[in-house]
Amino acid sequence: MTGLSVEDGIQRAGSAVSLLWKPDAPAWTPEVIEPEYAGWKTEQHAWYDSVTIADLSHHMSDTVVEGPDATKALAATSANNYEKFVVGQAKQFVTVAEDGNIITDGILLKESEERYVLSGVPAAQNWVMYHAKKLGYDVAFESNRETSARKPDADPMVFRYQIQGPLAADLIERAFGGPLPETKFFHSTPVSLRGRRFRALRHGMAGQPGFEFVGDWADAALVKEALMNAGEPLGLLHQGAWAYPTASLGSGWIPSPTPAIYADPDLLDYRRSIPLYSYEGMKPLQGSFYSKNIEDYYCSPYELGYGRSISFNHDFIGKPALEVAKREAPRTKVTLVFDRDDVRRVLGEDPGFVHNYWRNRVETDAGLVGMTFQTGWLDTERTVLALTLVDKAVASPGTQVEVVWGQHPGAGTAPDADLGFPRLRASVQPCPFDEVARTKYRHDA
Repeated sequence: MTGLSVEDGIQRAGSAVSLLWKPDAPAWTPEVIEPEYAGWKTEQHAWYDSVTIADLSHHMSDTVVEGPDATKALAATSANNYEKFVVGQAKQFVTVAEDGNIITDGILLKESEERYVLSGVPAAQNWVMYHAKKLGYDVAFESNRETSARKPDADPMVFRYQIQGPLAADLIERAFGGPLPETKFFHSTPVSLRGRRFRALRHGMAGQPGFEFVGDWADAALVKEALMNAGEPLGLLHQGAWAYPTASLGSGWIPSPTPAIYADPDLLDYRRSIPLYSYEGMKPLQGSFYSKNIEDYYCSPYELGYGRSISFNHDFIGKPALEVAKREAPRTKVTLVFDRDDVRRVLGEDPGFVHNYWRNRVETDAGLVGMTFQTGWLDTERTVLALTLVDKAVASPGTQVEVVWGQHPGAGTAPDADLGFPRLRASVQPCPFDEVARTKYRHDA
């Protein structure tokens, strides 16, 4: 690798936390698409009362994993079960370090017996490529990074359009001339539209039914036009870059946990293989929870709710530690619903668009009991929600907690300094918060 690496950045900054701590960094939003098309609140409501299209073609990284050892390489680097992984099926891909903490997740689609596509933030893809090469597997990789990481004239590898909402089935029937074949959740089926062939992955966000259509970028404009035309009589709304990330507040997916790569001496060579100007080197940490120890930001896939995706029927990196985490993971995922009066008091009568990935302190009279991972206004609830990891002792629905709202300045200020940050009361509720996402998404998977 030429240029600076993540390890170089850590050494220059003095620590991993000093490298990543960026109190003033703006929250991530999908690139290329407009911030709003019909207004972010209107677009949020459309998930629940009409139908939406989200263009996910630009903000995700895709890596093709292909070769005689493709399955072996993926199995060695992830905790997923590959025994009954059929062609056309997708899985929530789970990678962990030797300490059992997550690298990141992703979506792994099996296209043939020797070909998979891994999509999402690139950290899991980097992990697989590095270790597959190190372990000597007979496998080839082709990566296509998110649009901002490519050359200006380079197109995405695939288009990815997500149709969601109660009228999604009506739109799909209008576009394809009838219903799509019966498809299990997180399985895909080949489809064609105007002579173009691509895949329809049954998927859902915001607790609503839908499909994600994925195909060659050369067909992107034609397919999107056909979907937009079919949806026009139904009031189809295009999701903007502000509304789209807030879908996970209802569906319960915690995006972008801190990869567990920064402190382990055995991962020194790995950190040297990752460019500094990468997801791993630039993804900011911020919020009222501050620690000098990067490990305090790590989390287990069991805490994130990925236990269903984990199988111990094979050897993989981090297996022994993950077996311990299954029994002993101290935290669990919940949704915090903020008190409306406190939201008005702290954020204003009309706070506007609220969305961040701050690691805010969650406290009770006993002290620190958790931290937030994603926080945002959900207009259907008329308040702020936060995807949060809390100690299991305070995870029961209805438990009252307080969220410390603010940005710790970082190094040079004591982690527990009283900075006068406001506190907002919040109620612990289930995660996923949306009942459909919580009870029905995977009943036929």
